[in-house]
Amino acid sequence: MTTYIPLPAATPPTGTTEPGPDTPPAAVPQGPSTGTPGAQPQPSSGTPQSPSGPASRLEVSGALLALLRDTATAPRQDPQLEALTLAVAADLPVLLWGEPGIGKTAALTQLATTLDLPLTTVIASVHEPSDFSGLPVIGDDPATDGVPMAPPDWAVRLVRAGRGLLFLDELSTAPPAVQAALLRLVLERRVGALRLPPGVRIVAAANPRSSAADGWELSPPLANRFVHLQWAHDPDVVVRGLGGVWPRAVLPTLDADRLPEAVAFARRAVCGLLGARPALVHQLPSTEARRGGAWPSPRSWDMALCLTAFATAAGVSRDVLSMLVRGTVGDGPGLEFLSYLDRMDLPDPEDLLADPENAELPGRGDLRQAALDAVVAAVRARPERERWDAAWALLARAASTGAPDLLVVPAQTLASLRRDDWEVPESIEGLAGAVSVSRRADRAKARAFTMTGASR
Repeated sequence: MTTYIPLPAATPPTGTTEPGPDTPPAAVPQGPSTGTPGAQPQPSSGTPQSPSGPASRLEVSGALLALLRDTATAPRQDPQLEALTLAVAADLPVLLWGEPGIGKTAALTQLATTLDLPLTTVIASVHEPSDFSGLPVIGDDPATDGVPMAPPDWAVRLVRAGRGLLFLDELSTAPPAVQAALLRLVLERRVGALRLPPGVRIVAAANPRSSAADGWELSPPLANRFVHLQWAHDPDVVVRGLGGVWPRAVLPTLDADRLPEAVAFARRAVCGLLGARPALVHQLPSTEARRGGAWPSPRSWDMALCLTAFATAAGVSRDVLSMLVRGTVGDGPGLEFLSYLDRMDLPDPEDLLADPENAELPGRGDLRQAALDAVVAAVRARPERERWDAAWALLARAASTGAPDLLVVPAQTLASLRRDDWEVPESIEGLAGAVSVSRRADRAKARAFTMTGASR
């Protein structure tokens, strides 16, 4: 016969509360089980004692889960994480695009922890438009006082904290009405009659429409308010993270002495490109899918200018700057802007012509070609014998320090500028062989390509 310990009088009836660590089980058998309902068998002699009761077993499960979640972080070169932290430092809304399950939410959680910012997550797709535009609250005399729009509780918490990271998740599953309500929140940081404090940063995440649950394309006005970053998983980062060490998000270190220089450089770059290419100021894409991404507008160029200044002051890599610029104005205009930045770093052709023997030419082939073309263009604009001779001396120096194939076009153009009374400089003799070899190599390559095509 099995004997049971009676339930204490203060314990509520079974089924009204979940057993906790201090709550004894309803009945503990004191002998072998006879099949009576509620009875539990005792372990046999010599067997290690297991935790008694569901609550104790859950404690052990919790301990195991705690060990699994106990991970560390370490510095690691990660361009997409650098781009995210730089955009957050610049106080620009960021939208992470990526397939489900690649760690967008985990990256933002870790970012908030590293920056010591309270994380507030709002699932955009499960909210009504009034949750972002404010709920009307009728007072005693609405005809006199009006009807204020009350903000939701998460916005009030952010205002009380004075800072935080607002995470708008599942943005691509939010219907158009909710996206319209988000416009003022993302750009003006207003929720109803409440304005979020400057210490709040906004980051959103979205899945492509093809992999989103009942997904929508982003509306052009909402898409144009974000810095779009394509979030992809790195197998090495995943393997290392599953082993217990994830990359650490670190805010960029801005050089205080370079701030004025960085702003001047960014303004000169953006204004110089748009002055030469006014068609890039505003280009609304023709397709719905591309309108939901990054595209150029005065607003997005302003963000690109801000990010260029931050990237210059922080000294980030070219890959990080490329992600940020293309994430604001799109791939085509972004790559054109990056190419313009390269040309801004080219030496002044007049400086090269003034001292060709000691001129420092760019090491990269495309930049060297552009510098030589600029020198020839300067001679064409003001053709003088001394400048023509200096250009040939510069080409000779380029031939001795780089690939000769870059000299073919500049040499032909410069030769066409010769006047009848100008003597041929001696430096041309050294160039003739290099140019001739390069041209013969080009002709041989063309013949080989023609023969290969004919054999097919």
